[in-house]
Amino acid sequence: SRGLGDVYKRQPQQFALYDNYPNPFNPSTRLSYDIAEQVRVNITIFDAVGREVIKLFDGIQNPGFQNVVWNGKDQFGQNVPAGIYIYRMNAGGFISTKKMVLLK
Repeated sequence: SRGLGDVYKRQPQQFALYDNYPNPFNPSTRLSYDIAEQVRVNITIFDAVGREVIKLFDGIQNPGFQNVVWNGKDQFGQNVPAGIYIYRMNAGGFISTKKMVLLK
């Protein structure tokens, strides 16, 4: 049985990765996702041929509705070229990928 407190927490019941917004974007976009349980979460951006561009987040997160902003820069702080990018969320056994478009 669920206690009254559980109703107000509104914790996600499953992991989910949502479409970034805005998409296409310039200069930045927000990636939103749900965490169902405390787990290590990794959010990574790849270019169209699969090379890692930047690890946006890598660490333990508590359950809840989360988001992270990508500013169109790589791991060295350089602006990346316009084009299609893939973002991947890995949380426990959950893995999901989505596409986004950076315009210049």
